Amino acid sequence: MESTHPGDEVDRIVAAWQRERPDLDVEPLTVFSRISRLARHLDRARRGAFARHDLETWEFDVLSALRRAGEPYRLSPGRLVAQTLVTSGTMTNRIDRLAERGLVERHRSPEDRRGVLVRLTGAGRSRVDAAMSDLLGVEAQVLDALPAEERPRLAALLRTLGAQFDE
Repeated sequence: MESTHPGDEVDRIVAAWQRERPDLDVEPLTVFSRISRLARHLDRARRGAFARHDLETWEFDVLSALRRAGEPYRLSPGRLVAQTLVTSGTMTNRIDRLAERGLVERHRSPEDRRGVLVRLTGAGRSRVDAAMSDLLGVEAQVLDALPAEERPRLAALLRTLGAQFDE
């Protein structure tokens, strides 16, 4: 295995599989085991950043979707479902819980009197903005291990791998 770095845990796992099952092509492990391990570390770091702002990951997801919508920071529940990849029942529950905390409000849609729009409150905006700043600081520290000129290449490679799931 070519590497300028000393072996890591994945190298040890791959070597053990190569020893035990030389008939298998274990190359996918060299990539996806690292992605999986990194994802677990990032998940922990993200949860920590959100917790410092009294948010759960799912709360950040909903609030950040509303924040990204721009003024007046509102979306239909259907748009929130599409952006957060949860069921409509789950989203209804999430909106209820965020509304109880004063982070979002429900309003009648001006275009469709039967429709509802979910709007980010001032408190929700402050909370998600602070959490986003904290998150980006944490993620920037993780990226510090990679030279700046390598980051666009990594992003492009990951985009290519992920595209097959976005169709």
